[in-house]
Amino acid sequence: MNFDPQNMPKHVAIIMDGNGRWAKQKGKLRIFGHQNGVKAVRSAVSFAAKNQIKVLTLYAFSSENWSRPETEVSALMTLFMKALDSEVKKLHKNNIRLNIIGDKSAFSESLQKRIAESVKLTENNTGLILNIAANYGGYWDIVQATQKLALQVKENQLDIAQITPELFQQYLVTETQPQVDLLIRTSGEQRISNFLLWQIAYAELFFSPVLWPDFNDKAFSEAIVAYQQRERRFGGC
Repeated sequence: MNFDPQNMPKHVAIIMDGNGRWAKQKGKLRIFGHQNGVKAVRSAVSFAAKNQIKVLTLYAFSSENWSRPETEVSALMTLFMKALDSEVKKLHKNNIRLNIIGDKSAFSESLQKRIAESVKLTENNTGLILNIAANYGGYWDIVQATQKLALQVKENQLDIAQITPELFQQYLVTETQPQVDLLIRTSGEQRISNFLLWQIAYAELFFSPVLWPDFNDKAFSEAIVAYQQRERRFGGC
């Protein structure tokens, strides 16, 4: 599939949906779908790096996912730990910088330590920025940014008049990264699900029918082609 390499989105965000349904179709437990979803993550990261996308943000675990059955949450945490162990050295070798965005305080001490070590290893890499959103919610992100700004105002380090959209954006977990150009959701569902609410203000939305474990270069390319066929006006005429 052909697309214009000069018109690539700088920041692509993906809601990786459909692991459970994919597993159910095969008569397997949901965790089987999550395990196979890791392969699709590898494919998406490789595609993004190869095609000069600057930032890729993947929605791995939302703040609402804690309400899932305890066995599934526990299995997801174990899978997260294993994925960090097996993948971070490959990311580092390929000059990819890893960020884990979200409220990490809810994770076990061992997982928090592993996250910190992984982020530290890749922090000076200059290639693709890979954000993994874990225990993340758009409401939470906006609130934590507001709290930081409010504290600075309270301590007379910042005047209220200085707070602009540009400044506010720097206090979100994505900080100075470019806003999302393209948001992809797999599995055919057409919802935002509390993901990067501020950052997707002018993003193009693409809803793929493909279940996440089956999301490959072809499916990613279809989203890029659709993006390049749209006229982005950012609220203008």
